[in-house]
Amino acid sequence: MKPRLKKGDFVIVIAGRDKGKMGKILRVFPRRQRVLVEKVNLHIKHERPNPQQGVQGGRTEQELPIHISNVMYYCTNCEKGVRIKVRITADGRKVRVCGSCGKELD
Repeated sequence: MKPRLKKGDFVIVIAGRDKGKMGKILRVFPRRQRVLVEKVNLHIKHERPNPQQGVQGGRTEQELPIHISNVMYYCTNCEKGVRIKVRITADGRKVRVCGSCGKELD
């Protein structure tokens, strides 16, 4: 199934340990049904110093992908997480629309 969320969409997490957090989608993985959201699902990676490659070492935080079913598009008009519908315009284009208020998202 093709995901209706796109890179750059503002989403809210609805399930998991980061429930309630909001952020922008950095990347979408359609085959794995996952999205990478900024500042959500952070993981601490321990890196060993490597002077040959110029890596200092230490602890760095990085985002890990989260399943697409655990996020919803955040509509600024409704001020809540909403489902996305697809509507066909008069000239035959497909546009994404907020499920609650009907506002065009694209």
